Amino acid sequence: MNEHSAHRTVVLITGANKGIGRAAAEQLAALGMTVLMGARDPQRGEEAAAAVRAAGGDAHALTLDVTDAATIADAANWIEERFGHLDVLVNNAAITGSGQVSPQDAVDQIPSTVDLDMVRAVFETNVFGVIALTNAMLPLLRHSSAPRIVNVSSGGGSLAISANPDGPLTDLPASAAYSPSKTALNALTVQYANELRKDGVLVNAAAPGYVATDINNHSGFLTPAQGAAVLVQLATLDAEGPTGGFFSAEGPVPW
Repeated sequence: MNEHSAHRTVVLITGANKGIGRAAAEQLAALGMTVLMGARDPQRGEEAAAAVRAAGGDAHALTLDVTDAATIADAANWIEERFGHLDVLVNNAAITGSGQVSPQDAVDQIPSTVDLDMVRAVFETNVFGVIALTNAMLPLLRHSSAPRIVNVSSGGGSLAISANPDGPLTDLPASAAYSPSKTALNALTVQYANELRKDGVLVNAAAPGYVATDINNHSGFLTPAQGAAVLVQLATLDAEGPTGGFFSAEGPVPW
């Protein structure tokens, strides 16, 4: 174990080479945390980590694909050998299934015509990948004195918001893949929170808002730094903080 890092808060963020994940890595590193930046592409991951280090942060790139069991196992082993524990897990990696398009153009998400293979692929990353990675990291989180899990969800995962005929999603195509995957992630958040509450692990879901990233073809009106704010809030909760909740930077989001 690296003694220098033994006394620092260690956080793992998936999908951290760009967008909200990278902004969260920058902000958490600025708070003095050791940030492990997971990315499918090793080169992009290292470039992102190098940029955080250049700004004075302690950052390391990890090759990590949440749909690949081998990379998950390798990441867990590396963290165990290097640090011996993990304090914060941010499950940020996600796909829409529609590629780099704005939400209003994601007509391939319409339930009556959706491709089931696309739905399966979205759930593989956004839901099953979260389960696989979380379960692999739980032994390391249990070695933390203040373990936190942040699942990056979406307002589109809120049934209350989606069902509101006068709500903000009214003019968008109905979604049979991305939004239901985030609803499932919200449900998982509650179940993990219920199981781990007795162990002091705080598990919450975050709604970053409509952030300009590749996932929506940069059509959002918030910056990645603004979207990352709620991730940072939930990653740094004190012992009396909430668990099993769904939050934006402004406060609770309806399920």
